[in-house]
Amino acid sequence: MTLRNTSLLKTSFSLLMLLSLLCCKPKEATQPKPNPAPVPPPTPINYTFETTPVWQDDFEVAGLPDSTKWDYDTGGHGWGNQELQYYTRKDPENARVDSGRLIIEAHRKTLSGSSYTSARLVTRGKADWKYGKFEIRAKLPSGRGTWPAIWMLPTEWNYGNGSWPDNGEIDIMEHVGYDPGQIHATIHCNYYNHSKNTQKGGRILISDASEAFHVYTIEWTPNEIKAFVDQTQYFQFPSSYSWQTWPFDKKFHLLLNIAVGGSWGGAQGVDESIWPQRMEVDYVRVYKLKEE
Repeated sequence: MTLRNTSLLKTSFSLLMLLSLLCCKPKEATQPKPNPAPVPPPTPINYTFETTPVWQDDFEVAGLPDSTKWDYDTGGHGWGNQELQYYTRKDPENARVDSGRLIIEAHRKTLSGSSYTSARLVTRGKADWKYGKFEIRAKLPSGRGTWPAIWMLPTEWNYGNGSWPDNGEIDIMEHVGYDPGQIHATIHCNYYNHSKNTQKGGRILISDASEAFHVYTIEWTPNEIKAFVDQTQYFQFPSSYSWQTWPFDKKFHLLLNIAVGGSWGGAQGVDESIWPQRMEVDYVRVYKLKEE
């Protein structure tokens, strides 16, 4: 081995040692990142309502219902519930304003294949609302076969199958004549509806509902729907984040009607001797939601 080769070997050995030291140098310890601060829960919102109605009808002008506020659903064919009435349009026998009250009156009268006539007034196309407080002061008809309702349907049908019950229904007041005084408030949606016998509702006994006026109310907010009679709450339904259980995040309109018979109203038959029967409405008032 020559001197030149010996020097080369020494130099190579030194380089290998240096590389070994560099490769074996321990890594600096990595400090763990602190956990992010917990996100506080959202502050609950206290929803209240304006004290002046944003929409109302006190029925002060006699004659046909105010055409700037009310339209009509018309026709027969059972309305999906095997009902017996034909809903007329602009017929004062079935819907009129008299002495400061709206009169919706059902008659035993044959029309277009139906055995009874009645009226179904709607605010669709005139007024609708997303949330609010809805007050209706009314006196109800009586007798087996009567089925009055104060309720709400969506103006847009854009959830699920585009039909009922996917888009929701809010029943402010229903009463069937064979069960006198039992007032019902109910919601219907994809998960909860009467076709599945899963509807969510409450009831309260108002023994003189057909003899005296009472105020039927719902309070509808992003949090819940609550129902009252004369300020006594008897039903509450909480909101959720699914259209299947809460399609109540869009505008709905009001309906007032008397059905005759049907799958519920006629469950114990129809007394043919009681007609005509009327629902009298003293006022309808809608209060806008406000946030505090």
